[in-house]
Amino acid sequence: MDAALNPFAPGAGTQPPELTGRTDNLEHARVTLERIKNGRFSRSSLLVGFRGVGKTVLLNRIKKMAEGIGYYSVFIESPEATPVAKLLAPYLRQILLQIDLVEGAKEKMRKALGALRAFASTFKLEIGDIGVGVTAASGTADSGHLEKDLTDLLVSIGEAAQESSTAVAIFIDELQYVEHKELGALIAGIHRIGQLNLPFVLFGAGLPQLAGLTGKAKTYAERLFEFQEIGPLKDTDARAAIKGPIERTGASIDEDALLKLVKSTEGYPYFLQEWGLHAWNHAQTSRITIKDVQEAERAAIIVLDQSFFRVRFDRLTKGEKEYLRAMADLGSGPHYRSGDIATRLGRSVDRVAPTRANAIAKGMIYSPSYGDNAFTVPKFDEYMRRVIPNFSPNMSMNKSRRRGRKKHG
Repeated sequence: MDAALNPFAPGAGTQPPELTGRTDNLEHARVTLERIKNGRFSRSSLLVGFRGVGKTVLLNRIKKMAEGIGYYSVFIESPEATPVAKLLAPYLRQILLQIDLVEGAKEKMRKALGALRAFASTFKLEIGDIGVGVTAASGTADSGHLEKDLTDLLVSIGEAAQESSTAVAIFIDELQYVEHKELGALIAGIHRIGQLNLPFVLFGAGLPQLAGLTGKAKTYAERLFEFQEIGPLKDTDARAAIKGPIERTGASIDEDALLKLVKSTEGYPYFLQEWGLHAWNHAQTSRITIKDVQEAERAAIIVLDQSFFRVRFDRLTKGEKEYLRAMADLGSGPHYRSGDIATRLGRSVDRVAPTRANAIAKGMIYSPSYGDNAFTVPKFDEYMRRVIPNFSPNMSMNKSRRRGRKKHG
């Protein structure tokens, strides 16, 4: 079929042609947004799940919903190793200037702009101009203690929004990359905003370890946030995500082809889009057959190996690649014991612990429970077996030991 008419759109956060299976999440967000804007308390939300489940898509959809009911909002992607003050300040400036432009300068607004200037000065941030005649506030957001100053700043913004009868929503993706102490400072600020019932809400998203990270940063985090687990789509929703867009174009997909596509992708939204894209492009007529899906699977795996999987693989050190390959060697999981991985590597658990910690920090694996490990990227075990087909770490270790004995003997 004509590739120019292909309805599928695999990409990082790209809106799918049909968002299925997330009605409950969107309704929960709507209620939260409406309550906060109307002066009623509601908890901020964190979306947690593997790569490719559509967390970013949901964040963007909720952001659009927020703006539709009068919120001022920003979308932030948290890169690794970026201080939270540097990460947030330019976006908080953007929000304040937007409110000031539309609602007009008021007492709380000028106080918030002064707090931002003090915060930027204290943490030596370059954020650009924030208004004529705005001077740094004295005694607000200027102590040099991140948790106190960030809390002061967020509260000032919430008060400015309240004074202007509006509301603020910030959306932060990849939140698991925020460093432990700085994540605690952000949580403390959101906590204080909730205590004061200010019209300010956070929607965040991150890998499965995010829930544990927030709990370690602040013990009260489990009561502060609504943690929503975003997983693969149920069978009926996965079928609808493929069938609906195809049929709206006037084309069709055979039932056995649809079943094969859903089974191969395991219902993961990103994979559904990738398989759907290739199935459409391989179809010779307006009817997608099982043969088209089989050819699409081969093409999709090649593309994933060259991009989706490869960009993550290339970030790993040799030791981390060996650790993940040892995990994959133990089977399809989903969970792998640390002791079993160490045994497969021919080393002690203590010796490989730093490698495991680094792989977790890079977001490649997480620990669902004590001593357990799991991939954060669906099907990454299959990729590891493809990219490193011959794996015999024990043999390599034995050769190394023999060479060591010869050298010293």
